[in-house]
Amino acid sequence: MAADARISAITTRIVERSKPTRERYLDRLRNAATAGVQRSVLGCANLAHGFAICSPSEKDALAGDRVPNLGIITSYNDMLSAHQPFETYPAIIREAAAEAGGIAQVAGGVPAMCDGVTQGQPGMELSLFSRDLIAMAAGVGLSHNMFDAAVFLGVCDKIVPGLVIAALSFGHLPAVFIPAGPMTSGLPNDEKSRVRQLFAEGKVGRDELLEAESKSYHGPGTCTFYGTANSNQMLMEIMGFHMPGASFVNPGTPLREALTREATKRALAITALGNEFTPAGEMIDERSIVNGVVGLHATGGSTNHTMHLVAMARAAGIVLTWQDISELSDIVPLLARVYPNGLADVNHFHAAGGMGFLIKELLKKGLLHDDVRTVAGQGLSAYSIEVKIGSDGGVVREPAPEKSGDPKVLAGIDTPFHTTGGLKMLRGNIGKAVIKISAVKPERHVIEAPAVIFHDQLEMQQAFKDGKLNRDFVAVVRFQGPKANGMPELHKLTPALGVLQDRGFRVALLTDGRMSGASGKVPAAIHVTPEAVDGGPIARIKDGDIIRIDAIAGTLEVLVDAADMAERDPVVADLSANEFGMGRELFAPFRHSAGPADQGASVLFHH
Repeated sequence: MAADARISAITTRIVERSKPTRERYLDRLRNAATAGVQRSVLGCANLAHGFAICSPSEKDALAGDRVPNLGIITSYNDMLSAHQPFETYPAIIREAAAEAGGIAQVAGGVPAMCDGVTQGQPGMELSLFSRDLIAMAAGVGLSHNMFDAAVFLGVCDKIVPGLVIAALSFGHLPAVFIPAGPMTSGLPNDEKSRVRQLFAEGKVGRDELLEAESKSYHGPGTCTFYGTANSNQMLMEIMGFHMPGASFVNPGTPLREALTREATKRALAITALGNEFTPAGEMIDERSIVNGVVGLHATGGSTNHTMHLVAMARAAGIVLTWQDISELSDIVPLLARVYPNGLADVNHFHAAGGMGFLIKELLKKGLLHDDVRTVAGQGLSAYSIEVKIGSDGGVVREPAPEKSGDPKVLAGIDTPFHTTGGLKMLRGNIGKAVIKISAVKPERHVIEAPAVIFHDQLEMQQAFKDGKLNRDFVAVVRFQGPKANGMPELHKLTPALGVLQDRGFRVALLTDGRMSGASGKVPAAIHVTPEAVDGGPIARIKDGDIIRIDAIAGTLEVLVDAADMAERDPVVADLSANEFGMGRELFAPFRHSAGPADQGASVLFHH
């Protein structure tokens, strides 16, 4: 089915806006690809270094450019649950590559940090910038020019966007993303949230809190709530970087290994040495990016992707804006209820029909572009499937079910949970911001209340503990933007704000920082740009100013006379405490050159 006219119009607008940068990008990509197999340009000494540890037969094959060589970029470490499964992948990939007549080498590793570990800690101030660092580190691995295609092993928050930026920067090479999957279900997410809130109120101690958290995060794989990590997996599938059905299969299962082997062989099949050459930079186009945004809205995905998708698109010369994202939200219905937008976790989502059912339903109404290229071939309809393990140990695909296995978790296109998506852009005299309302009750979509100013999330937590916030208010937490301190997530504020909201107060958050990809029931206008450190209007707000956050009208206003506002000098904060410790001094150049949130908060694409 052809794409809905409204979807096509927004896509056409992105194409027109992007023409100059996209054409330059494709010219560079095609110039790189015309050299053929890249090892052919290496001198003998270069090549000898590149295959020094290979077997004699592998050396002979690589020297003659007769077989494809697959570069593995891995985010493996064994501290983090989501990345620990990747320990065994290189051996599996090498074996599968050999079976397909190819060779595979680990080209390089990239750092992988966990926002869950660093939440509310100094290390969180490195988190956002780790995305661009990951792209750079992957670029170092691929710069050896030894490879005909690349596979990318990554899952979590900044890792996948960073790897996508790298894959598109090396867009003359095919790229296949190979996930590790979610951990099995543990303590229900709503119960974990309940214990967190009780701890915030002082009703349970640290022992009870740690027990609940440990039962939630208990084994290998991603966290099971629908935050940035699992939004990443959804995006890789709906944009065509995953093999169909690969996103949400648990680690350590026969099907997970079979999918890894299949992805390896497919990566080798789509190199320039074969008949299905699929360079990543040509495969991903404006339609693929729009499909990603549609998937984000249909699933109530992470707010972090209002920055990551912008940065990923720019890596391919495509100019995506918050306005595009917001307008698509008005068109795309919400079809998934996964915590924090419901009680289910991603395993329940997958069991209800998962990505195959979701894609099938969206295609029915033309809400996705079907006429895209993917690593599996032509057309997104190939992803309207259910994936299983065959009797021979291989991957078997069947058509996605006609009906959801659980309509409370995954809805059909004719019976959506909401007629629009969960992400909106706000605009007004404070600047631009993003709000996620898929888990916010309708009566809280408009909040008008006095500002209470904080320059640190710990200040607000202390004010809550001291009983100073038992009233209607908008917490203005500023100097949390990319240039100020690396834009940490402020998820630690969620329990306190949740308690106050449950007490009957009308509360909201306004910040130039980030909220977690798991941001939930409290209205939060986030990613405010211009940020405070740049003298944005948020730096002129005073305690007691009335703030109006209107997610229905899409407005963000401080209700102050314009002349009065213009006369105020922007507040300047002492940010010296953010400059050292836990590696923050190493990231000073990133803070100094970071772009604004609505342009991806990147150091790579801001000039």
